[in-house]
Amino acid sequence: MYRNLTYRRSRLIAALLAAVALVAAALAATPAAQAHAIGQFTPAIGVHPHYSVEGHAQPQTPPTFSCQVTTPAGCYAPAQIRAAYSVDKLTQLNGAGTTIAIVDAYQSPTAAHDLSLFSSMFELPTPNLQIVAPDGLTPFDQNDPNQVGWAGEITLDIEWAHAIAPAAKLLLVLAKSNNDADILSATRYVVDHNLADVISQSFGEAEQCMDPAVFNQQTALFAQATRKHITLLASSGDQGSAQPTCDGSSFFKAASTPATDPNVTAVGGTILDANGLTGAYNGETVWNEPAFAAAGGGGFSVKFGTPAYQVPRHLPSRGVPDVAYNAAIIGGVLAVWSSSGQGANLVFRFGGTSAGSPQWAGLVALAVQLRRGRLGAINPALYTITLSAKVYGATLHDITVGDNTYHGDVTVPGFPAKPGWDAATGLGTPKANVLVPALALVG
Repeated sequence: MYRNLTYRRSRLIAALLAAVALVAAALAATPAAQAHAIGQFTPAIGVHPHYSVEGHAQPQTPPTFSCQVTTPAGCYAPAQIRAAYSVDKLTQLNGAGTTIAIVDAYQSPTAAHDLSLFSSMFELPTPNLQIVAPDGLTPFDQNDPNQVGWAGEITLDIEWAHAIAPAAKLLLVLAKSNNDADILSATRYVVDHNLADVISQSFGEAEQCMDPAVFNQQTALFAQATRKHITLLASSGDQGSAQPTCDGSSFFKAASTPATDPNVTAVGGTILDANGLTGAYNGETVWNEPAFAAAGGGGFSVKFGTPAYQVPRHLPSRGVPDVAYNAAIIGGVLAVWSSSGQGANLVFRFGGTSAGSPQWAGLVALAVQLRRGRLGAINPALYTITLSAKVYGATLHDITVGDNTYHGDVTVPGFPAKPGWDAATGLGTPKANVLVPALALVG
């Protein structure tokens, strides 16, 4: 797959430089499972609740919530995130003609209602949502914290994919449980039937905790998806350099699957500093909020060697994340969620790398629309970007401050941010107005 790398990289750099020039000219919280048993994925939103109620959905559009007007901003609505990452400058792109598959477990019985209300409240186009449960839909149990946690995950995923690519079709694919085999079955349904241009996965577990047979099946399925030019994304986790131990009793240094698969683009976390009303970008640091025992997931695989595309090449093995996105809890994103058990039509502030995977999926959908064709695996192009300082600076915010040490019941030393790729924020966060056209050109 990666033969003639030098030749390909030179062509990619030339193409990316051309894309930068063209664009410049044109533009002049959710609780997780109660027990992290072996063989169960948990939402990347974290082991501790990473959400809080901010108020009721309001009739005026768009509303302003009190957390938006603090200094620094305590939360963001779609308009502010779109402005901060320059998605708003892609005025001709909305994801029309593309499909984003979002794989989750169990269900949220209010998902369609909440997405519609979110969309109207924040002045987004009418959503196109299809929900499928290929192995049967598990009845929703409001008294099961695990199911409620996944309902919150579903809410965050579909609403924020829609916020970035509002005309894309959203295919919500629900596994009957969060057991590894059940989630893999739901993902297989998408791949076997070739149903989407991009797949978002906001869940994970330590590589060591996944049954080896299922892990191998997952690896094969992701290779199959890549051959079909489906782009794969996954959140890198919310406990920094740590993951829950396989019996759920503690934490240990580990990287999260499915994010570590070389065919997957792993999305880590930052703390975004932007204006809560205008979205004007001020900067970012590694997401690390010790008060919540939360930080952006990252580290090195014990299953995969260093892919040929990944730079720097001296890495001990496959490193994650590849890229990052705002994941802050104080500074999270707003979403409408009615199946929390706390009341209908409530607006919550969510944090976690769960927010990043569906939004990156939205960016991919915009690039697919512009290209008029699928991108497939985007990691080779993303790492090629870093080989040219000019292209790198134009397409990504390189995050260089902070680390993802886990501060919980135990402390797990993390990885510091530094110039270029690092195991805290990867290559950085998107400057979408240039990155999206660049990916469309070379994807």
